[in-house]
Amino acid sequence: MQQREDRVAILTLNRPDTLNSLDSELMRDFLEAVTSVAEDDDVHCVVVTGAGRGFCSGGDTRASGAAADHMARDPVTEDAENRDAVVDRRTAWLRRSVEATRLLHDMRKPTIAMVNGACAGAGLSIAGACDLRFAAESAKFVSAFTPMGLSGDYGGTWYWTQILGSARARELYLLSDRYNAAEALEFGLVNRVIADDRLRDETLAVAHRLAAMPRGGLAFAKDNLNGALHEELAVALDRESRNMMLARQELVDAARADGPKESIG
Repeated sequence: MQQREDRVAILTLNRPDTLNSLDSELMRDFLEAVTSVAEDDDVHCVVVTGAGRGFCSGGDTRASGAAADHMARDPVTEDAENRDAVVDRRTAWLRRSVEATRLLHDMRKPTIAMVNGACAGAGLSIAGACDLRFAAESAKFVSAFTPMGLSGDYGGTWYWTQILGSARARELYLLSDRYNAAEALEFGLVNRVIADDRLRDETLAVAHRLAAMPRGGLAFAKDNLNGALHEELAVALDRESRNMMLARQELVDAARADGPKESIG
């Protein structure tokens, strides 16, 4: 579900009866919604949240497994060659869906996870893909994969390694401990903890503040920050220097478009 408030897009995962677990339909709809706002120049900031009491409880493993089997178009058998082909096709199906978090991470506008409740599995990955994470006091966090014999998806192991560092990301995924909002703040999973009844207002106040800023500065700053995840210092300095001049040029171009030429220095 997508809403607009001025230049802020609010994407709401909408399966409240399952704490917004991801079945194949929601996976498809979420990817389409994220793609839409990423490409929309009228959207300057994106907020992701969940309907009802949950943010996202992770994958609906029964539903998504059935969908993956359907997409693979082959029954699961003990034949090794056939099993490899099924795994390959299932992998391609999942990889298309998880593109949603890459877009949240890479798009040229700030993204905020407004975590209003349970945040687990793929939901934790979605939160990690966003630039900022604000949590309600009632929110709960858990990676949830390894106790079920699973390894993780939607980019979570990459996002959380970048955010927390390798040691804490391993603790998060291998032990799969549960964290309340205060513990999540201490651990580094969220930027702010906000009273439940103030979460929406305070998160959207930040979103509107970001949306009111010049787009170029935010876009190039985000590009610098993403580049810093893997670049050496010299490369980062090159990127920063060019982006600084590109951002300045965008301001000059905007001023020229808005006012008389003689007012531009």
